[in-house]
Amino acid sequence: MNTLIDDYLANADRFSAVVDAGGDWTAPSPCEGWTARDVVDHVVDSQRDFLARQDLDAGSRPTGDPQQLWRTHLDAVRRVVADDAAVSAEYDGYFGRTSVADTLANFYGFDLVVHRWDLGRALGRDVRWSEEEMERLEKAVAGFGDALYGEGVCRPAVDVPEGADRQARLLGIMGRRA
Repeated sequence: MNTLIDDYLANADRFSAVVDAGGDWTAPSPCEGWTARDVVDHVVDSQRDFLARQDLDAGSRPTGDPQQLWRTHLDAVRRVVADDAAVSAEYDGYFGRTSVADTLANFYGFDLVVHRWDLGRALGRDVRWSEEEMERLEKAVAGFGDALYGEGVCRPAVDVPEGADRQARLLGIMGRRA
């Protein structure tokens, strides 16, 4: 399988672990105005929207509780990404020519890592990123440039305490408080 898809699926599996642990789905998340359930809905809907824009059929939008919703969605995505020709397809993206696999791994992978933290925070869990995840987030943030703070992406950066660890600094760049 495509290593980019492997990366996407590894991020999806780590997101799944937080979803599977469950909790109060009505609890507020660090994403202003969103509950824990809203975070899952956003991840599902944004991925499904992307796949549909690439003419990749993930089937009807699943329903049910957030755990069922996420699992059914991820099963559908796994079926889609099993087609190497589909994920290798190129298109003109926001940052230039790219592939479905690259977008899933790098843009939606970024989304899965960041929203895993958001969801964990909403559900009362401490989510720590690995050094590799933080390297990838730093690279992505630098690549997004000012687009990171565009409508619907991240809120403006917030100050973090002097001596804050790497994860807290990254969260601050993305408008979140550790």
